[in-house]
Amino acid sequence: MSELSGVTVIKKANIYFDGKVVSHTVLSADGTKKTLGVMQAGEYEFSTGLPEVMEILSGELEWQLKGAAVWNKIVGGEAFDVPGNSTFLMKVPVVTDYCCSFVS
Repeated sequence: MSELSGVTVIKKANIYFDGKVVSHTVLSADGTKKTLGVMQAGEYEFSTGLPEVMEILSGELEWQLKGAAVWNKIVGGEAFDVPGNSTFLMKVPVVTDYCCSFVS
């Protein structure tokens, strides 16, 4: 099945870091794009062109913009904003479920 009510789900997974981060792309009728995924425990670096909102559904992590001095802790039920054209780092101590919304 490639569609859910009101959205299109791309069946092919986005797989990063030897399978430690896996997500699926979800497209809304209005053109907005999200990814829904799971991160295994580990440390990760991502770059983005568009601004993003990272919503942590369950689990926890620490994140920082690359080059910043401060790490920010976030837990399930919270979100953080990532500016466009930036790189961010994450330290994930436990399996963490997330939804990333791309802001255009």
